[in-house]
Amino acid sequence: MATPRKSTTKSKPTVKSAFKPYAPKKGEAYMGTKQKNHFKKILLELKGQLGADIDKTVHTMQDEATVFADPNDRASQESDMALELRNRDRERKLIKKINETISRIESGDYGYCDSCGIEIGLKRLEARPTASLCIDCKTLDEIREKQMAK
Repeated sequence: MATPRKSTTKSKPTVKSAFKPYAPKKGEAYMGTKQKNHFKKILLELKGQLGADIDKTVHTMQDEATVFADPNDRASQESDMALELRNRDRERKLIKKINETISRIESGDYGYCDSCGIEIGLKRLEARPTASLCIDCKTLDEIREKQMAK
């Protein structure tokens, strides 16, 4: 009889609890130094959490690399590992997007829509700090994707 394993899957890391939403002062310019620093801190914290999760997964997978005699136990372990690797691949892609977003902050392009050039908005950036499209352009993009999939 195999010993029960604990699941290594985790939910997405959340940075929202560590940072208060940015409250602009009256008359403050959009994407000034304070706002850029606020979002850069959020992105760096998220990147750190993702990196730690990836490292933890590698160590966990090395520790759990058990050879089970029972084919069902082995299949279950392989399925768990495949799911974990798929999750970590998503996180790796998110880290890449975070790095690109940090570059946008440093170049002064952060906070403005890639498509139409208008302000993305602080609330949208608080919800998704890696956003590169305003809500209208993102909605149109999703509609196009849906139509192309048919």
